[in-house]
Amino acid sequence: MYDIGVVGCGVIGNRLAAAVDAHDRYELAAACDLDADRAASLAAEYGTASTATTTDHATLAARAGLDAVYVGVPPLAHEAVVADALDAGRHVICEKPVAADAEAGRRMTALAAERDLATAVNLPFRYTPGFVRLRELVAAGAIGDPRRVKLRFRFPQWPREWQDVAWLESREQGGPLREVGTHFLFGVQELFGPVDSVSADVGYAGPEAYENDVVGTFRAGGVRGTIDLLCDHEGEEENAIAVVGDDGSLSLTEWHRLVRDIGRETETTLVDERGDTTAALLTEFADAMDGDGGDLVSFGEATRVQTVLDAIHASDGDRLSLGD
Repeated sequence: MYDIGVVGCGVIGNRLAAAVDAHDRYELAAACDLDADRAASLAAEYGTASTATTTDHATLAARAGLDAVYVGVPPLAHEAVVADALDAGRHVICEKPVAADAEAGRRMTALAAERDLATAVNLPFRYTPGFVRLRELVAAGAIGDPRRVKLRFRFPQWPREWQDVAWLESREQGGPLREVGTHFLFGVQELFGPVDSVSADVGYAGPEAYENDVVGTFRAGGVRGTIDLLCDHEGEEENAIAVVGDDGSLSLTEWHRLVRDIGRETETTLVDERGDTTAALLTEFADAMDGDGGDLVSFGEATRVQTVLDAIHASDGDRLSLGD
């Protein structure tokens, strides 16, 4: 049984705590939030009588007997919390994006490399049944040679109604690209390798506000890609990745549903299972702490995704080449 502490007791922290509570290899040992009542609420819901609460993440990391720390705070705080947890000798799961920018991600990656500890970023496409099948089919040539990968996002409201946190509105650490685009650009990386160039035209909701209109192109592993994002409009929310080959197409919609040849007479749903990706992450992380490997998304992999996000914001319509 591994004792884990949760730093950040908002919506995502509660989801992780619920998964910890249901997992047979973990116990919630501590909860931390700047709002003491939120930490106490999470501990009462998912912990035990011995679960500690605090408003200071360093105090949580220093707790005797703690094995691991989950970092579920806003992106600007990731680096400090991760560094203190690693310095305290704790294994670390960090919420996506790895950080607010790639420079911080590279520092975190270097720090993790210095420690003999398990580290991971929560990017669930690694375990999502529909995406895993998509990756397998593309690799097997099921749709022929890939010709295009398309990312499409529609957010009638940003932040979404259930995301009651002001930082998601900020250009500095919020916005739909970091919050949602990170997942799908990671998916591109899983399919074709790192993105090596990007060009984008980005519009913003205000001088310091989130991006609300993005049209761009990129290349990954020789495959051309497009990104099309629009916020604050009438319609339904959409999040999708589609791979078009010379012998068919595969589309992942609604985060989990894999469809072949969508919109054609041959349309077929191949996977319609959400899977329990948080439980899968926790199992793989426990294996890593055991010393038995563990299929985890590294800080380095997540930082390569953040490098693409940074380039999209910086492009201003020019094509930028990206290095590792």
